[in-house]
Amino acid sequence: VQLQASGGGLVQAGGSLRLSCAASGRTFSSYNMGWFRQAPGKEREFVARISGSGGITYYRDSVKGRFTISRDNAKNTVYLQMNSLKPEDTAVYYCAARYYSGSARSRDYDFWGQGTLVTVSS
Repeated sequence: VQLQASGGGLVQAGGSLRLSCAASGRTFSSYNMGWFRQAPGKEREFVARISGSGGITYYRDSVKGRFTISRDNAKNTVYLQMNSLKPEDTAVYYCAARYYSGSARSRDYDFWGQGTLVTVSS
């Protein structure tokens, strides 16, 4: 599976962005998908994940109520809608795919996109 993330950019605090991650292959619905982020000088951290069918989602506490992960299996794409953005959300955001059950650990994911930079100004 090859993943291509897009949609990052510069936004003011309180603003919104929608990230997209397009996947290659014909078995996209078989993969659990996750979004992770890495801020400068910090470790990569889990943001959200979604099951293959889209029926199960999980979020890190700091983004609950602000971010929404979704997927369109017909388009082989997973999304991360980010609202009420804060400066602490500034990071490179990565999408990742995992064939087995979902996980919040980055080391459990098999495939990674190249990352897209989100910068939130105060």
